[in-house]
Amino acid sequence: MPKSDRPVVYLVGAGPGDPDLLTVKAQRLLQSAQVVIYDRLVAVEILDLVPAGAIRIFAGKAQGRHSMCQEDINATLARLARHDRIVVRLKGGDPLIFGRGSEEAEYLVRRGIAVEVVPGITAASGCAAGVGIPLTHRGYATGVRFVTGHCRDDRDLDLNWRSLADPETTLVVYMGLSNAKQISGGLIAEGMPGDIPAAAIANGTTPQEQVVVSTLEHLAADIESAGIAAPALLVIGHVVAFARNSDLAATWLPLPDMLMAEAGRA
Repeated sequence: MPKSDRPVVYLVGAGPGDPDLLTVKAQRLLQSAQVVIYDRLVAVEILDLVPAGAIRIFAGKAQGRHSMCQEDINATLARLARHDRIVVRLKGGDPLIFGRGSEEAEYLVRRGIAVEVVPGITAASGCAAGVGIPLTHRGYATGVRFVTGHCRDDRDLDLNWRSLADPETTLVVYMGLSNAKQISGGLIAEGMPGDIPAAAIANGTTPQEQVVVSTLEHLAADIESAGIAAPALLVIGHVVAFARNSDLAATWLPLPDMLMAEAGRA
């Protein structure tokens, strides 16, 4: 690892779940790590890359259950970094997208500790791609927005429903499973069509993946009927029609096979 004149913490994204989606740089850092502080959604196969003698500290969080509070995580990172060790802070997905990585980085930098961010594939792109949903597609979505559907302290979601209710934009909601009914209601109340395609993807990119493809109006009920559980994200927009087993899926999912066949004939 490159030498630094001051302590360093490597803020590393582990990707959406499939260990094969880990970046080469993240893998190299994990194999050299002396301390790894990791989150709940990091795959066991990724943790197996950490050397046997390294210190492993679990800092996972679930709704209402935190093994370590954020303040303790921050302080632990700072303390360990000062012992001239290779410290990796390992987070699911990308550390700077709803991962509180920027808060940890700010805390460390203010205390004279350098931070190197190693991006990871965020759940939105990894999970959507895994089920055949393009987040943007000409004629279906001109853009994409990421929001969090998680409430703090049992409050109602504080989202700008009017701004989000744009049928020309794909909306991806992280941690929105338990509030799917409120999300659907808020969007429909501001003009989002109730029949626009919508999906819930749980444990995306892993063998435990579950997918519900529905409409915005019926999404919450279909999630409940399917028994889908967190971790999951919601994808709302016309592009969901491309999901596997949906109306448009056959128009583009076989494309890689077609290209392979063409290459074989060349």
